[in-house]
Amino acid sequence: MLKTGKKTGRSRDLSRKAEAYLEKLCGVRPNRRTGSPGNREAARFFARTIGRWGWRLDTTPFTCLDHRAGKAALACGGRRFNVLISPYSNGFDVTAELVAVSTVKGLERCRCMGKILLMRGALCKEQLMPKNFVFYNPDRHKRIYALLDEKRPAVIIGATGRNPALAGGLYPHPLIEDGDFDIPSVFCTDVDGGEIAMLAGQVFTAKCAARRIPATAWNVLARKNPGAAEKIVVCAHIDAKETTPGAVDNASGATVLLLLGELLEGYAGRLGVEILAVNGEDNYTAGGEMDYLRRYGGELKSVVAGINIDGAGFREGSTAYSFYECPAPLRKTATERFRGRPGLAEGRPWPQGDHMLFVLNGRPAIAFTSGGLPGLMSEITHTAGDVPGVVDCRKLVEVAKAIRDLVAGLAGGSESSPPAGRRGGTSRGGRTAASSPTRASGS
Repeated sequence: MLKTGKKTGRSRDLSRKAEAYLEKLCGVRPNRRTGSPGNREAARFFARTIGRWGWRLDTTPFTCLDHRAGKAALACGGRRFNVLISPYSNGFDVTAELVAVSTVKGLERCRCMGKILLMRGALCKEQLMPKNFVFYNPDRHKRIYALLDEKRPAVIIGATGRNPALAGGLYPHPLIEDGDFDIPSVFCTDVDGGEIAMLAGQVFTAKCAARRIPATAWNVLARKNPGAAEKIVVCAHIDAKETTPGAVDNASGATVLLLLGELLEGYAGRLGVEILAVNGEDNYTAGGEMDYLRRYGGELKSVVAGINIDGAGFREGSTAYSFYECPAPLRKTATERFRGRPGLAEGRPWPQGDHMLFVLNGRPAIAFTSGGLPGLMSEITHTAGDVPGVVDCRKLVEVAKAIRDLVAGLAGGSESSPPAGRRGGTSRGGRTAASSPTRASGS
């Protein structure tokens, strides 16, 4: 009974910590978009916190863009229409004829150089992947960008509907979200797009002040036993869209990493362990992923399991885990270690996450998310409603403990707490840049 009580008390303590981590990560201002002041504050907080448990830290910065914009305005005669400026768009002040198109063929035929181009219908059925996005970039999207570069409209209006798979619950969502694309753009609902299209051929005025701001961001990479021949990588993205506090997407995943960092404070297994807070999964450049691949891609061959947490902890339903290219022994060990945790259940694979970093490089991966992912995507993610109140922190504790058990099963050795009298603190010998955010934070 005493042993059970100790375990229950530890779980409650971890749940309280999880609540505090969530509140902190969701409370930074203005938000956690990559490169923003809030994003840097969140990364500093993560590094300070996990550094207390003896992890070697790498917080080397990479360059990115931040963005500032005012309200966008669109008018024709005495009528005004609700439009929002696209993330990372240049500013504009244009008075010109409006041209409307709804298909790729229509875009091929239209003459819109120097005009305001409304894109709607089938042309806007999904958000365009950024021009230089390397992980997924359909030929159709490349063709649309090539045509826009050729046609050179003065401003683009994208009238979009709902697309939970790519845009979450955000409606309308940007058609274009790309700092590498220089034609200014705004977006509106498909309903408003229909109203605007009825005025095609008339003169509109469109304006918005905006600027792109050179900035820096960084992943937080925490390592134990970094000299090992093989390693386990556990990751979650710490950034979020600027439209949301990003509790389930993905402060909850970053919180699991912090809980795991404490649970593995005394880790002494044969494998290396990396805890990676990725900065940029919701950014048009995937900057954190690309930075990790540039600097650590050569080590991917040593990864025995890449574990990703994204969208976990939603208060409704169970936590789902899924396997990707996992050999039978890994799958067997994971299944055995997860068995007996009532909140976990095997779910369907999903490709929209950082576990694909490992899969695309031929390494096995496991992903954790919420079992009700489709509903979560359609109603909450990327919206202002993704707040800490939608997260059950007990589920985050369960995921952290399940991953700890899997690490123990794969690595052997001890993952227990450190010897008595040991005090947490930032470790020595980590690869931290001179402009380290952990030092810049003043902690």
